[in-house]
Amino acid sequence: MSIDEHPCFSAPAHFRSARVHLPVAPACNIQCNYCDRTVSDCVHSSRPGLTARIMREEEALEHVAAFRAREPRLRVVGIAGPGEPLYNDASFRVLRAVGERFPDVTLCLSTNGLLLPRVLPQLLDIGVGTLTVTINASSPQVAQRIYRGVDVDHLLAQQLLGIEQAAACGLAVKVNTVLIPGVNDGQVVDIARRAARAGARLQNIIPLIPIGRFSAHVAPTPDQLHQLRQLATVHLEQFYHCRQCRADAMGVPGEMPKALP
Repeated sequence: MSIDEHPCFSAPAHFRSARVHLPVAPACNIQCNYCDRTVSDCVHSSRPGLTARIMREEEALEHVAAFRAREPRLRVVGIAGPGEPLYNDASFRVLRAVGERFPDVTLCLSTNGLLLPRVLPQLLDIGVGTLTVTINASSPQVAQRIYRGVDVDHLLAQQLLGIEQAAACGLAVKVNTVLIPGVNDGQVVDIARRAARAGARLQNIIPLIPIGRFSAHVAPTPDQLHQLRQLATVHLEQFYHCRQCRADAMGVPGEMPKALP
């Protein structure tokens, strides 16, 4: 499948192609200060990391089959948490099973990139076609304000190395960047420049949702978001339609959001 049919890579596809996120990856290997995984789920909430429940591996394949039976527009099956997909062995087993049963869908992963160079051969063997790597800083000094529980120098190096290797192997790579005013707004354009040099195709600058250690922080204004997108697009094409989807999202993103019942 071309990325022209991927609703998180293509603006037209955002309104016509369906995807399903399988919440089979609960564990995480770093802590982002804008994340609070202790917050209870609410059916009316939509943000990354939220899920109604963790899905069992054996349940995931049947979930895809049931969803596909009622949604012929399904094009992408992905894993976006609620933890770090590459830190959970279930992610690899589930995607392999999905790919074997539904070879016409694109397999997708969202990752913080820390483990990407190490596990890339597995992803290629499974048949993963698209990756989203979240990069929120281009210097260790800023990264230290955003992450804890990780060597930030190593994290930043692995993110760019992983993108470079994945792109060289033919995977389509998008970079997500959470815009945190007063923290990383001065590095968003540099992230775009470095990611483009590494081989990324697209950048998705998304506004901070003030939770976790950034709960008292002010979210960016639409003008701030727009201005940085205009500056960053000099280096890397921008994606404008992100809904900051849940880890159990399903359906066409441009339509009413859906989550696991």
